[in-house]
Amino acid sequence: MSAGRRPLLPGDSPGVLVAVHAHPDDETLATGVALAHHVARGDRVHVITCTLGEEGEVIPPDLAHLEGSDALGPYRAGELSAAMARLGVDHEYLGGPVPRWRDSGMAGTASAEHPRAFVGADLAQAAELLAARLAELAPDAVLTYDPQGGYGHPDHIRTHEVTVAAVRSLPPAARPLLYAVLTPSSWAREDRAWLAGHVPADAGLTVPGPDEPYAVSVVDDDLVTHAVVDPAALGSQVAALREHATQVTVYDGYYALSNDIAARLAGREGYALLDPDGTFPGGPAGAGRSSGAGEPTGGGAP
Repeated sequence: MSAGRRPLLPGDSPGVLVAVHAHPDDETLATGVALAHHVARGDRVHVITCTLGEEGEVIPPDLAHLEGSDALGPYRAGELSAAMARLGVDHEYLGGPVPRWRDSGMAGTASAEHPRAFVGADLAQAAELLAARLAELAPDAVLTYDPQGGYGHPDHIRTHEVTVAAVRSLPPAARPLLYAVLTPSSWAREDRAWLAGHVPADAGLTVPGPDEPYAVSVVDDDLVTHAVVDPAALGSQVAALREHATQVTVYDGYYALSNDIAARLAGREGYALLDPDGTFPGGPAGAGRSSGAGEPTGGGAP
């Protein structure tokens, strides 16, 4: 636990934690430390995924034939199942055993116009489905993205909107705590300095310089109200990331997505408690940002 930042679940008795994500691998990349930490703590941990990630870019050459094909979504579903087993969490898709919506891809692409694209999902319908599951699971806390989706992906933004609407629709006495994933700017600077000293020059990866833009989820330190700092959770997170081989290449202490930008595996995650309307307490959604939108430290296609 980081000084001055609180744990996600109050108290020492076992609780229920739910993470809502857009695509396979998002759960491990964004919240893997928290998921593994709370499994080890004895909490019940559940992940709900909104799409199969059909528009993801594929890294391994021997799997390149999957990119852009109808086979990628089911293949990534298999990766996700294996990753969830590594983390020891329960898992399901929003709307049933098969996702009702599909990966929208990035804004402006043809896939965003698909009739089943999640970005076009009816907000009330999707929120009603999620709210019904939350009512059954009765979580103490729910994790999702910040209002700008971490790095602006349309499906991440839609996931935030659906999750906020679902939590808000529950009776006040039954509403779980709602958190957005955020990174304190001091951590982001430390991570880049660490990467500069640990990623070999011949690794074929880019390490962003200290003055390059950060993802929009990197914010002023005082906006991050809660944290999970648990280096012991790294083993489970790394094992789960290795299962997402189409999307992630894992190295010693860091990883890269298809954009070949190195990102640190630091064993810590920051969060901010959200009001029921999806804004940060004391200010509008997105207030207090320390950097403008830019290429995420480890981001890329979903």
